[in-house]
Amino acid sequence: MVGGSEQAPVVVGARAFGRAFAEAYRHASASSRYSQSAAGSTSTSSHNFMSSGLTLDEACKILNVKPPQGGKANMEDTIERFKRLFDVNDPTKGGSFYLQSKILRARERIELEVREAAEAAEREAEVKKGWNPKVYKDR
Repeated sequence: MVGGSEQAPVVVGARAFGRAFAEAYRHASASSRYSQSAAGSTSTSSHNFMSSGLTLDEACKILNVKPPQGGKANMEDTIERFKRLFDVNDPTKGGSFYLQSKILRARERIELEVREAAEAAEREAEVKKGWNPKVYKDR
C-alpha cells in the first residue's frame, strides 16, 4: 500500500499536469477567438491571403506579371506564364514540386484578386442601377 509520503509526488505531478493542460487549453481557446475576430473584421482579400499564404505582390513576382490594375489583368499572359513555369517545374521532368505548388498558388491568388474585383464592380453597378425586380414578363 502506498503511504502518505509516497503519494505526495504523484499528487503534485498530477496537479502540475492539470494546471499546464488547463493553461494550454485557455491559450488555445483565446487564440482561436482572436483569429476568428481578426478574420471577421478584415476584408476578403486579407482572409484569402491567410488561406493561401501569398500576397498579390508575391504572386505577381513569382509569375513575373504586372499586378491587376483596377481589377483588370492580362489573364492570357498570366495563364501562358503559369503553364510554362508549371511544366518546367514538373517533378517527373526533374523539377521541383515545391516551386510547382508555389506557381499554382500564385496563379490562384491573381485569379482570386481579379474575380473579387469583378464581383465588387458588379455589385457597385447593381447598386447604381437600383433594385429592379422582374415580376412580369411583359415589363
